[in-house]
Amino acid sequence: MDQQVLRAQKWVNQKYGNVAGYQRCPEDGRSGWATMYSLTMGLQHELGISPVVASFGPGTYSRLDALGEIGFGWEKDRDLLACIQFGMWCKGYWAVEPESEGWFTGVTRDAVKNLRSNMGLSEGDGTLNAKIVKAILNMDAYVVVAGGSEEIRGIQQWLNGNYWNKSAYNIGPTDGIYSRDVQKSLMIALQYELGIAEPNGNYGPGTQAALRSRTLDQGATGTLMRIFSAACVFNSPTYDDQLNEVRTSWRSEFDAKLAEWLRAFQKFNKLPATGKGDFQTWSQLLVSMGDPDRPATGSDTRYEITPSRAKWLKDNGYEIVGRYIYDPPGSTLDKEIKPGELETIFSAGLRVFPIYQDNARQLRDFTYQQGYQHGLNAHELASGYGFNRGTTIYFAVDYDATQEAIDSQPEGVVVYFHGVQAALAGKGKKYNHGVYGSRNVCINVTNKTFARYSFVSGMSWGFSGNLGFPIPRNWSFNQIKEFKVQNGSDSFDLDRDVVSGLDRGVSSVNDKAEPADGFIAYVQKLYDLAGTYGASGQRRSQLVMEYIRHHEYGDKDTLNKIGWWYLIGGYDEGFVNHCNSKGMSVRKSFKDPFTGYDLGAEHMMATANAHLLTDQPSGLKGANGGDVGGWAGDLMTFWSDWRNSEEQYADPLAFCHARLAVPGVSSSFGFEDLIEDADGYLIARAVRGGKNIVDAVKDHYQKDGGLRRFNNFFSQRWGNATDCRDSAHNALTASDTVLGPARKQLISLKGAVLPAVYQNAPGGFDKLQRFEQGYVDALLARMGMEKSKAAQYRANHETFLKAARSRAARSAKD
Repeated sequence: MDQQVLRAQKWVNQKYGNVAGYQRCPEDGRSGWATMYSLTMGLQHELGISPVVASFGPGTYSRLDALGEIGFGWEKDRDLLACIQFGMWCKGYWAVEPESEGWFTGVTRDAVKNLRSNMGLSEGDGTLNAKIVKAILNMDAYVVVAGGSEEIRGIQQWLNGNYWNKSAYNIGPTDGIYSRDVQKSLMIALQYELGIAEPNGNYGPGTQAALRSRTLDQGATGTLMRIFSAACVFNSPTYDDQLNEVRTSWRSEFDAKLAEWLRAFQKFNKLPATGKGDFQTWSQLLVSMGDPDRPATGSDTRYEITPSRAKWLKDNGYEIVGRYIYDPPGSTLDKEIKPGELETIFSAGLRVFPIYQDNARQLRDFTYQQGYQHGLNAHELASGYGFNRGTTIYFAVDYDATQEAIDSQPEGVVVYFHGVQAALAGKGKKYNHGVYGSRNVCINVTNKTFARYSFVSGMSWGFSGNLGFPIPRNWSFNQIKEFKVQNGSDSFDLDRDVVSGLDRGVSSVNDKAEPADGFIAYVQKLYDLAGTYGASGQRRSQLVMEYIRHHEYGDKDTLNKIGWWYLIGGYDEGFVNHCNSKGMSVRKSFKDPFTGYDLGAEHMMATANAHLLTDQPSGLKGANGGDVGGWAGDLMTFWSDWRNSEEQYADPLAFCHARLAVPGVSSSFGFEDLIEDADGYLIARAVRGGKNIVDAVKDHYQKDGGLRRFNNFFSQRWGNATDCRDSAHNALTASDTVLGPARKQLISLKGAVLPAVYQNAPGGFDKLQRFEQGYVDALLARMGMEKSKAAQYRANHETFLKAARSRAARSAKD
């Protein structure tokens, strides 16, 4: 509770409580829209408006504007001024001394100067006008808020400072957050620079026509260039061919660095990689559908794909079509796949991706129970159509869901997708869930439920969820235009979709082969060769592991480098030569049947090899050489990544949450790495328990071993969060003949400070513990634990820290 905000609330309720139309605000000392609306209605009453309404509209603006500037010594209406002063108070500006509201004093003038400066305006004489007052009486912030950046704030201030006196421009927030309002401000600024007669913030025909002749290239300067560069920052990061983040900064000149970023942006969005600010690039930076007439090879429709329609699609360059696997009872759209339709599509040389939608047009359509039922239904329907294991089904969010609707419970988009997740998992994770919706919906559902791919409703460019958000990193299809196809006497509606290539859809159904069958057959061949080589028992399985990992994880000691030979043992060169002579080669990857991700066979088998050589009995609280070959080695490398990114991520826990094992995020400890760590450990344990490697791999990838990999890994290796955290601490700080050299190779040789040294720096111990907690959190999240359970572990973290500090103090004393 803020006592000054409480004072404002009590004052406005007492003063205007009986005014027609007035809505009382809560008297809780907390600033919010209700309080700002009450102050706005008080202002309206003073301006002679009746009844008052909770909106600062044109009428309010024009009457306030007629009063002219409000400055030092202004005494025309003390209560009107008090409404403004209390609004500033609710924004954190000390605009008035106690008991002197309504007087424009030197204190008020200084507060206004501070406010104007924060907005990006000149301080002037510390005066107010209608446009500034309108900005005061909303919930925009004019200082950097959590998650904001100074660079984006600088752009916001520049926009305000250059355009706030323009009639179509409203003062925007300067909070460092790229949002819908900031995007609209940028668009209006652009329209002024293009000479648009009546700027409105929409990307209409006039704006598009003006941009077609405004291509920017290296060497360009000026205001238009600064706007273009700002749009690039708002769409940063983009991603390169390996999905590594590529960032840009705001600049006044088009240089080689910006051209380099543009080429990455263009490639990621499937535009010609010109490195120039051409029309298609401008469009993609400004609106979610980009240029709706650019080439597209994907499509989706509710209409049956008949032979003639399939031929039309193929003849017109389309390669894939999205079709619905369900049409809810009572629907008149008749959109479900028809008998024989899939064969028609495949016969024409087209692929298909399945879409599931059951209403999905309002918040009440999204609950956990509905998501669970929809997941079960989608599984049954997709199986009935014969869709193969590993296919991604796109579940639709077909309306402009706000952030509140995305996060709310018990009705909410994310909780709905948790239900979908649970249902598909309960059916053996035969299918992956994808998401169709706005950019913001796709980003949230991906981050919070690990959706495999995003199908973006880009043509709904006016959705709030498409304004102020970059295209998701895992976008597979971007829906950019709906049009009517005229195919002779036949016509049907079709949506054009740009295709990223991440999801290729399916070109057949009812395939008997499973995604991992090829890898299992490969392991079987190596196992057979180990037998002909003369090996028996567990040694045969070990040789298979050695062969698969020997090329990438088999180097010997070299100058300034501790090789994998030292960390996890050598490999049998005779067996490698034996396999090579039989035509074998190292298989680098295979598709995980439970997630659809491509897993690194070499890393996974190196992990298994390490755990096979050095046992980690259940409950081992420390770390050993076997761990270094898997999770501990990845964590060491990830530590160096955080230390080299500390300027961007001061909090290591936030860094872990953003980049440790997050699906679709490229990092040294990615989602696939954690899968490979878990699978390698579990396969090694199975071999140690008496299985041969072929059976261990079969059980893991053909049965349900991979379905609970993270739970099994966590429970078998540690069993509880505290022991897991202790192991992470031990891996990063313990000094022994294996862990010490491993850390030197994986951390210090990359220019980062070793954790054992860092923990002795001021604040270093707490940051080290937060980094270790980040690993625990990543495992808990991937185990699908409820938020309340994860929160419980984090609540216990402080107790753990106190105990750890006590142990460290005793150790130092000893």
